[in-house]
Amino acid sequence: MSGGSEVHLVGLSHKSAPIAVRERVALSGDALKEALLQLKGMDGVEEAMVISTCNRVEVYVVGHGLEPARRFFLDRAREAQEHLYERQGFEAVRHLFRVSASLDSMVLGEQQILGQVKEAYGLASAAQVAGATISRLCNRAFATAKRVRNETEIGRGASSVSAVAVELVEKIFGDLQGRGVLLVGAGKMGALSAKALSDLGADRILVTNRSPEKAAALAEQVGGAAEPWEKLPDLLTAADVVLVSTGAPQYVITRDLAAMAMKARRQRSICFIDVAVPRNVDPACADLSNVYAYDIDDLQKVVHETRQSRAEEAIRAEGIIESEVTAFTRERETRAALPVLAAMRRHAEEVARAEAERTLAALGGKLDDKGRRSVEAMAKAIVNKLLHGPTARLKEAAASGDDTLPGAAAELFGIENEPPAGREQGSGADVVALPERK
Repeated sequence: MSGGSEVHLVGLSHKSAPIAVRERVALSGDALKEALLQLKGMDGVEEAMVISTCNRVEVYVVGHGLEPARRFFLDRAREAQEHLYERQGFEAVRHLFRVSASLDSMVLGEQQILGQVKEAYGLASAAQVAGATISRLCNRAFATAKRVRNETEIGRGASSVSAVAVELVEKIFGDLQGRGVLLVGAGKMGALSAKALSDLGADRILVTNRSPEKAAALAEQVGGAAEPWEKLPDLLTAADVVLVSTGAPQYVITRDLAAMAMKARRQRSICFIDVAVPRNVDPACADLSNVYAYDIDDLQKVVHETRQSRAEEAIRAEGIIESEVTAFTRERETRAALPVLAAMRRHAEEVARAEAERTLAALGGKLDDKGRRSVEAMAKAIVNKLLHGPTARLKEAAASGDDTLPGAAAELFGIENEPPAGREQGSGADVVALPERK
């Protein structure tokens, strides 16, 4: 990473912004790829990554300021400005580690967010907008999340939005014997919820999607039956619990459609759970008699008890986060001294080699091969002993955040035109394998 650049974060989440704002800036698919390329093309941006989920949209930029990340949001929704949070450097690193470990999630300890962060990183890497710094940052975040999961019990019990949705249904209906469940869309959370709802005794699970193939695959996965998308009005008449999770940018269940369904149902109660962002169920549906309509923000009301029971584990997890953030920061700062150290060693070895060759030439044939090797080994040993102390001090200075000593050493030894810190030419130090995609 070039001198003066830093990790910057601008974002909004379920904690800072209502769903009406979040859905204005949420991106997926080709729109997200295009946004990444636009970010990378902005002045002062060296690397970028965007995390876009139902509960948060966060822009991570490696560069020289927050402005490009701010513009990402304000170009899409001016009203987002009052809901944004900003982090830089150490604080941005800590935030990503907390997000990946689910400490910033609506449901503390949920596991889906880690997969979503990995997906965001994979997309940024595929688009060639995530470089060495984001690669190291994300790989360390993934390792931190694994430590939290393995060393604490923060994920014990209901640990996903889908599980909370099921708890909500249970509070409304009790068991689901004699009732039907409809999945509208083939989203992951809908599938997870359907499996749990079947355990509550749901007699039948129906699945509909604009893609018949996806509907059939999900129906087989949850032990249900696939139905044509065109039959949605009739399916609403038959179902008691409707889980909606599509990628549509508008309402799939409108107030008029819900009203028609209620008339056909003769006012039997129906529950809509919309886990999509942007929302797929018109909030006005909740104004109809015997219609329960909940979106992703409403699920927070069910989360409180779960969060309280995990508070102690969260404290332990925060300790792991802090140790990992400190280790990552020190490693990065130490890396900043590596080009100077490498240049010092190259310079010293060139001098030692030249002097050894001059000495051997002066001696002519007076030394055998063993003697020549001894002279060469002595020259190398002198270099190692002379550089041992400066090397240790430069690493200590970098780890403590002192960036003046490497610069002074470079000036003292006359080192110029070295590669930027963290990008030593030919070192391969910045090559980090992509995480396994899930």
